[in-house]
Amino acid sequence: MRIFVTGATGVVGRRAVPLLVAAGHEVTAVARSAEKAAAVEKAGARAVQVDLFDADAVRRAVDGHEAVINLATAVPPSSRMMLPGAWREMDRIRRDASAILVDAALAGGVRRFVQESFAPIYANSGDGWIDETAPVKPAGYNRTTLDAERSADRFTRGGGTGVALRFAYFYGPDAGGATLDMIGFVRKGWSPAPGPEGFISSISHDDAATAVVAALGIPAGIYNVVDDEPLRRREFFGSMARALGVAPPRFLPKWAGRLMGGAGETLARSLRISNRRFREASGWAPKYPGARDAWPDLLREAGITPSA
Repeated sequence: MRIFVTGATGVVGRRAVPLLVAAGHEVTAVARSAEKAAAVEKAGARAVQVDLFDADAVRRAVDGHEAVINLATAVPPSSRMMLPGAWREMDRIRRDASAILVDAALAGGVRRFVQESFAPIYANSGDGWIDETAPVKPAGYNRTTLDAERSADRFTRGGGTGVALRFAYFYGPDAGGATLDMIGFVRKGWSPAPGPEGFISSISHDDAATAVVAALGIPAGIYNVVDDEPLRRREFFGSMARALGVAPPRFLPKWAGRLMGGAGETLARSLRISNRRFREASGWAPKYPGARDAWPDLLREAGITPSA
């Protein structure tokens, strides 16, 4: 299959592209610099530079492909997430770039469109399980997630197969990533998310990448891509502390999340999200059933030595 991939050098894209190539697909990947283009080509894909907000350029780039996978993001650094305007570029990508890509895909006769989405837009569920029919309650910073999903649905209504993958909170060893920030908090004795009893749903970068490949064979619709076992935050960060060889972290009360803006309020929700629909549709299964199983590998890959 000829596949056009955006976000090919992000934390999921740079893992998904070589998997797609290994599966026998012919991959064209967007890269915004010579260095990133070299990395894409080393993985076996053809690199192109395209302004995702230039409709004519996107249409020319997408033409001739059978599938489009949109993994483009612009997540601000953790230190800026709660500042005004920090998510503006991400909003443009979700709202405008996704729509432009769908327009190009429909015009070019593309058969399948896979859109990255965000699972923590669900409303707080306490101890209850969440499936794709559960009500959503996006915060200000992630409201445009629904715009991106509507673009995927518009692709389906236009005659193609549009898939939206609602990824849970990512974790992985990438330098400068959110996981390393979380590790820093836990080493200092604090949880970065308030409320120990609420559930947190997560997914490793590697498992997200295999899910992208699996999404090439599923029916249209919205799918949760999460670990098999969402953990209470006490266990999520407690297991991280055990792997690091430090004491269990202290937690701020749940109401403290409201003081941290929309991102903090979302983090304070209890989200026990099920991946059942995606597993049954695709046959996919995560390597790590839950985050507690991943920490030893993650620390080793990140070059972090646990405390004695």
